[in-house]
Amino acid sequence: MPIEVEKKRAKLRQKSLSLYGNETKKLHETLSEISAWCERGDIKLDNYGTGDVLERFEKKIAKLLGFPAARFMPSGVMAQLTALRIWSDRAACNQFGMHPTSHLEIHEEQAYAHLHGLKSTLIGPEKSPLLAEHFDAVEETLASLLVELPIREAGGQLPSWEELESLKQSTQQKGVRLHVDGARLWECKSFYQREFSEICRGFDSAYVSFYKGIGALPGAMLLGPKDFIEDAKIWQRRAGGTLQTQAVNVASASLKFDQSLEMLPVYFEHTQRLVHTISDLPGIQILPSIPQTNMIHIYLPFSADIATAARDGVAEKTEIWMFGRAAPTDDPNTSYFELYVGDVIASLSEEKIRQAFACLFDLGKEMAKQHK
Repeated sequence: MPIEVEKKRAKLRQKSLSLYGNETKKLHETLSEISAWCERGDIKLDNYGTGDVLERFEKKIAKLLGFPAARFMPSGVMAQLTALRIWSDRAACNQFGMHPTSHLEIHEEQAYAHLHGLKSTLIGPEKSPLLAEHFDAVEETLASLLVELPIREAGGQLPSWEELESLKQSTQQKGVRLHVDGARLWECKSFYQREFSEICRGFDSAYVSFYKGIGALPGAMLLGPKDFIEDAKIWQRRAGGTLQTQAVNVASASLKFDQSLEMLPVYFEHTQRLVHTISDLPGIQILPSIPQTNMIHIYLPFSADIATAARDGVAEKTEIWMFGRAAPTDDPNTSYFELYVGDVIASLSEEKIRQAFACLFDLGKEMAKQHK
């Protein structure tokens, strides 16, 4: 890409309002907010994984999700690899199952294989949640099954409550440990209308993130039985994750947690409203057609390159940045982008949102005609 185009695009993005997620604060604002919270609570630094602020937060999340114990870790990658390794060691089996679009498979360079010698079995269709019928068709012996709730690469889809319960029963009957990839678990409550402890009941272990739906600095929690978490602490140290202090990240998660959880149902309502506002625009397709979380995928009737150019055109006309990246599909004449609804969209009128989407489609269709 020519440097001039990159510079123009960077300036456009800088002056435009990004529709994705929540408004991004500057670093000094974020650190000032954390500092003020720590001063009000007289927060002390933790030391190599022990300390009041860290341990209180671990107990809070464990109680909320219904697990006996929890461990704060620097990243979700570390947390999930730790869980899979423990379950595999205990079962004396290095095979585990997961959805073909799992983060571990497509975004982590197959770390499970290179670091822990584990092997994966990919289960279920790409655009569907992982269901009991998919799991029951697996012939390999598995130590554990990793289930992502919701599935990001399928537009934030979730299995129905009955389907989720059926999957839990199937894994229990086969003696396969069930682990929930809960990077976005916080967004599930509005769909299931159940407490987090009930959603997690039947899972042997869980991972949740604090920088995604919660909007805190990086940090993750691994949850499970007490002996499982004791083993996890050992693997955390082996992996270089027992940092001298994680106080800033823990404080960030602690101060944002309750308020962010309260806002997620509001964002879900705005997602439903957004879909109603734009669903009659010609050529638009939304996955899922009825939102299940405050995340959806929007499919466009033109290529990813044209979608990117049209996005720039919308930014010039409206100062709204529609998305960061358009992804290609199997059809070279279509593309899609992910939209995570947060406080930005909640601050805009339905008319403004519809105008931005209509502009995107009009520009894209005109550019597609010119390319024929």
